[in-house]
Amino acid sequence: MEPKWLSWAKEIQAIAQTGLAYAKDVYDIERYQALRELSVDILAQYSFESKEKIRLAFAGEEGYCTPKVDIRGVVFREDKILLVREKLDGKWALPGGWADIAFSPSEVVVKEIAEEAGFQTEAVRLLAVLDKKFHQHPPEPYHIYKLFILCRITGGEAAVGVETSGVAFFGADELPELSEERNTEAQLQTMFEYLHNPDKAVILD
Repeated sequence: MEPKWLSWAKEIQAIAQTGLAYAKDVYDIERYQALRELSVDILAQYSFESKEKIRLAFAGEEGYCTPKVDIRGVVFREDKILLVREKLDGKWALPGGWADIAFSPSEVVVKEIAEEAGFQTEAVRLLAVLDKKFHQHPPEPYHIYKLFILCRITGGEAAVGVETSGVAFFGADELPELSEERNTEAQLQTMFEYLHNPDKAVILD
């Protein structure tokens, strides 16, 4: 569960970003800029990131503030799940990434699996829509929804991509060190439930 200070910092940032998008009065703009700086101070105080890095991340965020969408592909083969090793931290995750403009969720997940793991796939069904704040992920400044989509291999072979350094299938009892920024062990164990119970309902936070 996300700590309260992080929820408050995100809410302040969202108010500031949306206010800056619509404010016309110079004094209102100054107030919203002060709110954004307050959110930066809170995040820097309780996280391991510097104020400069947080400001840089927020600088690219404009307009009405909405959650980001992270899409992950769930692929099984011989009762094992497909994971890729991320170059950024050397840990393992379901293939996937941010939703892209002009791509549907199904198109994004198929593209990400091909780019990160080498396999051609087709999207089968949605398994879960999770709000990251309810799960045991490391703190981060954005509000994020996570979509988990079951996919079926149709071709290709295991191959690393620009962002990955390993591709492998793992059983439920042999999971490697996970990139918890991207997925938790509890989430992967939940995905294994769909392997044994294909009719399990979609999980919705």
